[in-house]
Amino acid sequence: MNIRSLTRGDGVVIGAAVLLFIASFLALYSYAGYSGNQNAWESLGTGLGTYMGAVVGAALIVVSRCLGQPRKVAGLDLGMVGTGFVILSAWTLFWTLVDVPDNIDAGAGLVLGFIAALVLAAAAIATPLVSALQAPLAPASQPSAPHPYGAQPQGGYGYPGAPQPSYGGQPQPGGAQPYGAQPQAAQPQQAAQPDAQGQAPAGDFSPFWFAVPVPRPLYAEDGSPTPIAELAPGTWYLAVEQRGAQLVAQTQDGRRGVLQDTSGIQRG
Repeated sequence: MNIRSLTRGDGVVIGAAVLLFIASFLALYSYAGYSGNQNAWESLGTGLGTYMGAVVGAALIVVSRCLGQPRKVAGLDLGMVGTGFVILSAWTLFWTLVDVPDNIDAGAGLVLGFIAALVLAAAAIATPLVSALQAPLAPASQPSAPHPYGAQPQGGYGYPGAPQPSYGGQPQPGGAQPYGAQPQAAQPQQAAQPDAQGQAPAGDFSPFWFAVPVPRPLYAEDGSPTPIAELAPGTWYLAVEQRGAQLVAQTQDGRRGVLQDTSGIQRG
């Protein structure tokens, strides 16, 4: 699970769920001249079925987002099930609020619960549709300065102080080296070879650090349609090769894959 993949919409879902849980302990109705007002937990159907049903739905939405890839139980997507729970809760509380008996006023628990359930349902539905709600809840931290390939940003990619691999997977026993510095044994293989017309190929690509604005899948280099990993906002990744509009990226655990959607990435 990667909590850094949560968006602003998920933050609204979490906040509304907390507010709904608090509302379940407040009075559902207000009786004139009577101080023993009951809350949602006086009836398990209301407390567990309506209030906690929406809270459970919010938890399913957030867990589904943290897992990155869609997860299904009995063929049902967790996020869709959670959205259904919160919509049903808002619908039930709306008609409960409309159908308050005569000589009885709606209590703070009922009014606040309906507002929280309505906000929760709206955020669950609107997050995949509104770009402002898809922004990362915790934005990626800015590096102090651009780092040459092989150098480590503080607390970022790899393990500080450990020997770092050079481009192409060659180890660097002496520590990190700037991009372009090759191990002695690897220099003959890395030299650019002239083509049939005697012109050397253009090697104008330099590996760089980058972060993605929203979770994006990383596909295998062989063109397989199944993602091998998911790049999460707030984490720096290394672009080691460019293929047209796509980038070949390397994850923290050393896996390499193709990032097909490079729009809006943040370069280090």
